[in-house]
Amino acid sequence: MRQAPIEEQSEFEGFLWGELILVALLGAALALFLTKPTLRSEYHLPELRLVLATLYAVGGGLVALLCAGRFGAEGRRFDLLLCAGFCTTSAAWAAFSVGPSVTGLPQHRAESWAGLIGILGGFVLIAGAPFARGRVENRRTALVDMCVAIGFFLLVVWGVSRAVGAGLPDLQPAEGRHVPNLLTAVFALLALVNLVAVVGFGNRFRNHTEDLDRWLALGSTLLLFASIQRVFSPLAGTAYVSQGDFLRLIAYSVLLVGVWRAIRGSEFRRAVAEERARVAREIHDGLAQYLFAVTTQVSLLEGGADQTQTLPRLKEAALAAQQEARFAVLALSSASGGAPFDAALRRYVDFLTADGELEVELEIDTGVHLAPDEQIEVFRIVQEGLSNTRRHAGARKAWLTIARRGVDRLVSLYDDGTGFEPPTEGAGQGLRNMRARAAAIGGAFTMRSVPGRGTSLEVVLRP
Repeated sequence: MRQAPIEEQSEFEGFLWGELILVALLGAALALFLTKPTLRSEYHLPELRLVLATLYAVGGGLVALLCAGRFGAEGRRFDLLLCAGFCTTSAAWAAFSVGPSVTGLPQHRAESWAGLIGILGGFVLIAGAPFARGRVENRRTALVDMCVAIGFFLLVVWGVSRAVGAGLPDLQPAEGRHVPNLLTAVFALLALVNLVAVVGFGNRFRNHTEDLDRWLALGSTLLLFASIQRVFSPLAGTAYVSQGDFLRLIAYSVLLVGVWRAIRGSEFRRAVAEERARVAREIHDGLAQYLFAVTTQVSLLEGGADQTQTLPRLKEAALAAQQEARFAVLALSSASGGAPFDAALRRYVDFLTADGELEVELEIDTGVHLAPDEQIEVFRIVQEGLSNTRRHAGARKAWLTIARRGVDRLVSLYDDGTGFEPPTEGAGQGLRNMRARAAAIGGAFTMRSVPGRGTSLEVVLRP
């Protein structure tokens, strides 16, 4: 029970050593940058500057979209603030840096300052994310409100910058002119905000050991040194490029990778949760019912019931419970990918039909290839369908086929059971599960049933 905290501490120590090494390397590069004035040159490359600004806008937008996806799945304020922060920085880059360059309109100092303040505001939200707690109930409304607030904020910043106008310092001073103190102060404040983000995400990783926090701390460290470099070389127009711009591009790449990994981790956790729910349903619908029958017969014995009648029923219920437990374990182990798909499916069918209650005719076309994710979902759809056939349909025989139909791949299950009248509204949980599993692998699911004439299920998979 105490192994997990030790592992988490070891993981945090590894992260901390990695951060120290990165800071040492970036610090050495910064020291070289400060001691060699020739390295502090800005290059007048407006085309490259436009490309970099576009990459910042696109990279920030992608990170914002991924964070929005995580927020939609889990509803955490942490993800909402990350989404808002990266969305703000991306919109600021696009509206005040990329937009004027693409349209050919001149970029006045008002637009330059509006972009700079918008980026600063976005990073303030990002730095505040690791300190956010709790979840949001109405997620869609929260995302809409966030977009409206970001648009309003950038509009206000631009309006104020336009109103101040000539009172703002020039962000691209001519050679030999004094660099405005306000510009240096803004970049210093941006560096401070990035430092808060590094500390916040590092502390959050120490407390939660979430992989995303590690990547966010790493990206924030790169952004911190990019901002420090700007403190000593504070030009922020649309025509100049310096070393810090490339460091910022690397930071956005790291952040994008980290959030993508977090999204995949969220999908895995959601799949685990769904699998746990399915196992719980299987236990409730199968094993729990047989165990209830066992306890009922035991209670009858304790009450003085006739043993010659009660003991056979007790033995039958116990054997059925044992069989159901083995059946559930076999289904889970077969669907986990521990055996080839064909062999796992045949083994499952053999065990299902071992008691003679149901006969299943299985036909698998060896030319039909199923990807690993398709194998898992198809196995579970078949498992759900055969389980319903065995328990509820009153069928004596079923036909399971995996073959080609034209260019499509077809999974079909038919039975000779009693059938039923399909519901006009809604569907049972089992049917909804099968539809969801088919949709997860891009398949089309159909179910037909006629009272007295059996039931058929079909899943048509993409070519």
